[in-house]
Amino acid sequence: MDFTRELELFPDHKVTQLLFKDVKNSRELRQCAVEGKISGALINPTMLVNPFQVLVAANKAVHSQKSGKMKTRSLYSEIIFNLSPTNNISEAFKRFGISDGDDSVMVVLVYDRNESPSLSNIVAKVDGQQVPVGDLSSLSNLTKIKQLYKVTPQEEKCGTLLDAVVCRMASKDVV
Repeated sequence: MDFTRELELFPDHKVTQLLFKDVKNSRELRQCAVEGKISGALINPTMLVNPFQVLVAANKAVHSQKSGKMKTRSLYSEIIFNLSPTNNISEAFKRFGISDGDDSVMVVLVYDRNESPSLSNIVAKVDGQQVPVGDLSSLSNLTKIKQLYKVTPQEEKCGTLLDAVVCRMASKDVV
């Protein structure tokens, strides 16, 4: 059900993604994250195309943390920020963080490869149904994603939506 990968650029770190639908306590979860009671990024999966998008954001976040150049206060908020195509932190949280009424959530954990996070504690906090991360596309809102990342129909003819999204995420620091 969960999706765990080593970060390619930082093989000493692993990222685990957990996906939930029919979530009834998103307000409570968001409050726990704000208070630091959940060590993970809580992401609105409707704005995600593919789990790879989260791996790219996590890679950038770990790099920013190791180089002392984070733009937010924590590694998990940095992941949410890195999903955004813009440098506006509050806008990134509005678009990619969970809101009180959301009925789905992706939980992202980053940890040392020698650690084993307590996934059961996270799962127990979510009042919803855990689903395979591979089901992410069934929760995605492609219209909103294309609008946010300004993906044109011409661009989709020569590449995938995921290509366009990752390109925008990766290049926002340069533009």
